[in-house]
Amino acid sequence: MAEGTRSQRTAKGTGKGTKPGTGGAPRPGQGRRRGPTPKGGRAAQADAVAKRYTAPIPRTVRHSPPWYPWLLLSLLVAGVLVIILNYVQALPASPTNWYTIGGVVALLAGALLATGYR
Repeated sequence: MAEGTRSQRTAKGTGKGTKPGTGGAPRPGQGRRRGPTPKGGRAAQADAVAKRYTAPIPRTVRHSPPWYPWLLLSLLVAGVLVIILNYVQALPASPTNWYTIGGVVALLAGALLATGYR
């Protein structure tokens, strides 16, 4: 049978031939240790995709269409004109905030296009 009574066995804490802290449930505050993912797993596949080299687009290919700068300049000029004409009350029913908002939107659209111009 087992050596000693039940209270004596639990007082020892471990059985014969085992060390404290090995085997069994993890202690409070200790989770399962996580090591590196083995090769061939999903993480390895995701890393392989992220490490692929993509060649940059040559400068000869990167260019804007011919109408792009004209649209950019016309939006900027139209925005400034609408704001100025609203200020001097040359537009119908001016001064109104709608003309100012339209001018600012045109200016912002021109500025946004300017960031993508090549």
